[in-house]
Amino acid sequence: MVPTSKRISVNAASAPIVVIPARMAAARLPGKPLADIGGAPMIVRVWRQAVKAGIGPVIVAAGDEVIVATIVHAGGHAVLTDPALKSGSDRIHAALEQFDPERRHGAVINLQGDLPAVDPEALKLVASTLAESGADIATLAAPLDEGRDDPNVVKPAIAWDADGRRGHALYFSRAAIPYGEGELFHHIGIYAYTRAALARFVAMPPSPLEIREKLEQLRALEAGMRIVVARVEKVPLSVDTPADLEKARRLLT
Repeated sequence: MVPTSKRISVNAASAPIVVIPARMAAARLPGKPLADIGGAPMIVRVWRQAVKAGIGPVIVAAGDEVIVATIVHAGGHAVLTDPALKSGSDRIHAALEQFDPERRHGAVINLQGDLPAVDPEALKLVASTLAESGADIATLAAPLDEGRDDPNVVKPAIAWDADGRRGHALYFSRAAIPYGEGELFHHIGIYAYTRAALARFVAMPPSPLEIREKLEQLRALEAGMRIVVARVEKVPLSVDTPADLEKARRLLT
């Protein structure tokens, strides 16, 4: 059994930076970072929402030069990463090491590049949850409205605190968990890592449960890392398919 990771101090989660991984070769919607939504590429919309949060610098970890050029043209900063990197976590770690070799930033918010209407308050919440909890990783979940049996909707099992606003993650699954009567939750793929936790995470090989469920966060749990979840009331629109893109265009134009 891998020992539980050492608890961190609040200072270890200070000076956050937001990193948005993006690449053109998305399986279900190729080229989606540059998909036009109301006159702006989707990745630019995500970057703008992150900037509005005002919690720290925002950079795009780009797998393609065209994404770098798009963000720079919009007035932002992007780091070109190896297109062969296998995951968004690997991409944000590589970008962070290039952008901040002096290690000025102790907390890293991983914001997916397909959330064009993400609420800036959600980014503030995940950052404050990491800092206040002393966890290795923080993330978000909202009450499940639909998709109970949809394997594309990830459901967390959470041991909630008494007030029901924060708890620690016990497991994540594509199945409907936990079994029985009671509320289910929809995991939102926004993460805050301590710098040390991110480095440890990407250095580990994929774990058995991660491979089985195809969920990266299970690697952290299997390694004894602590993930704290904060509750929000709404799942942000995620653009994964052509139908999602059309919905985003209707809502955001």
